[in-house]
Amino acid sequence: MSDLLRRLRALPILLLLAACAAIRPAADSAPPIVFVHGNGDTAALWHTTQWRFESNGYERKLLHAVDLSYPLARSVDTKAELFRSSTAEQMAELAREVAQVRKRTGREKVVLVGSSRGGNAIRNYLKNGGGAAYVSHAILGGTPNHGVFDWEETRGSEFNGKGAFLTQLNAGPDEVVAGVRFMTIRSDNNDKYAQPDGAFLGKPGRATGVGYDGPELKGAENVVIPKIDHRETAFSALAFAQMYRFVTGHPPARTDIVPEAEAVLNGKVNVMQGSVPTNLPTTGARVEIFEVSAATGARVGAAVHTRITTADGLWGPFRAKPDAYYEFVVQAPGHVLTHIYRSPFPRSSDIVHLRPGDFAKGDANAGSVVVMSRPRGYFGHGRDTFLLDGKVPPGINKGVPGGSTGKILLPEGPLRPVVARFNDETITVQNWPAKDKHLVIAEFHY
Repeated sequence: MSDLLRRLRALPILLLLAACAAIRPAADSAPPIVFVHGNGDTAALWHTTQWRFESNGYERKLLHAVDLSYPLARSVDTKAELFRSSTAEQMAELAREVAQVRKRTGREKVVLVGSSRGGNAIRNYLKNGGGAAYVSHAILGGTPNHGVFDWEETRGSEFNGKGAFLTQLNAGPDEVVAGVRFMTIRSDNNDKYAQPDGAFLGKPGRATGVGYDGPELKGAENVVIPKIDHRETAFSALAFAQMYRFVTGHPPARTDIVPEAEAVLNGKVNVMQGSVPTNLPTTGARVEIFEVSAATGARVGAAVHTRITTADGLWGPFRAKPDAYYEFVVQAPGHVLTHIYRSPFPRSSDIVHLRPGDFAKGDANAGSVVVMSRPRGYFGHGRDTFLLDGKVPPGINKGVPGGSTGKILLPEGPLRPVVARFNDETITVQNWPAKDKHLVIAEFHY
């Protein structure tokens, strides 16, 4: 069991709940919050942030995360590209979500929180889609507001600082929208998409035309958090603290997560179109959940939940023990059998979305393929401890953190424990055989 879970279990729950009640935002005045994920991502990345809001008294019914249908940007924003979205399409989908949230909650205005590309959709909606009438606050974590590059040959990309999309968003005496309070959150110099050198774009030594301060906006409150990486500008505890303060006017009482007695989980199995992720639901995917030993990753009895998805793609609901470790087995048409071992779920969530995996080229010939994944941040050499089967996984770059997964290929052999460690947390998996089309993933929440 991780140190985090030991601390959580040791806390007197009644006192915690009383503390949460004492700081609960007024139910009739707290604005709904709509969280907008980034390029290629899903709403699932926001559940730890939602848990932190809930642990500070924010009502669950006011916390919403949109799952944009086609999360990847087009190469050229104005040219159709299969299974990818334009800035106009992202704006329209966000506008529909805001309208639905306002209707469900009865509130006049919402708060919008975006990660990376999600901030592009927010800014576009506020400036060009009439959204300023319905939004009180806009919070942008790691959004490339001045682009990732300014190169002539990529002028049609929405991420080009001199392209048409960002040029018009940034035009004017300042770069925000009247009537909406803006905050940006950025790293000091640790964001892979706010770098003066093009190394992360496959062009080392070429100037990007963008500085470390690229995510800042004139007219906004611009917050700098040292050492955090691109994803942590939205999904870390430090970023949450800034979000909460900005929305409520005071700092949160806590940034850890208060466990519930029982966690009710649900989510979709999302479609992969080859190597292109979408957030459309998968029909006919089989999801099995097994409780597993924290020490060995071995299953503790039979499946505790099984469901085959229908048109809505939902695999739940499932009632989980908040301190238990689980193995999610996803069998989707056209994909390998994916075993996802997860950090325990201390609280409920209906955005535990799953994507089936596939082997990279050549991996099917290994005895076993084991991946450690950190969707809400990257692995940083010297900043983090990350080990897989006792070794640092190959291929994770040094310097600015730029990779959220590490992988090892193991020889064929009997099932055995394989330990993944990220800082103070460990997840133990089993080395399911690749020859039988099994892919193994240890996924860390934090």
